[in-house]
Amino acid sequence: MIRWPQKRSVVALDPLPRVNPKILQLQAAKEILAEVFQVGVSDVEEMILSRYEDVRYEDNSSEDGELWTKEFQLEGRDSQSLA
Repeated sequence: MIRWPQKRSVVALDPLPRVNPKILQLQAAKEILAEVFQVGVSDVEEMILSRYEDVRYEDNSSEDGELWTKEFQLEGRDSQSLA
């Protein structure tokens, strides 16, 4: 004898909470920096906070108003080899 499938009740799942895209971008950037500098994400967060504190307490006497350098130099490499 063939048994037909029985009806089952459908339970609605709660939708996933919305995450701000800027938060996702920041997390992705931290992970990229951690991989590039071969450090942990927590170290990257510490570097960002340290830089933020340095900038916050500096007087705004910068000529062009830039807070970050345009070039970074890794140990053992000159800046032209990265370009």
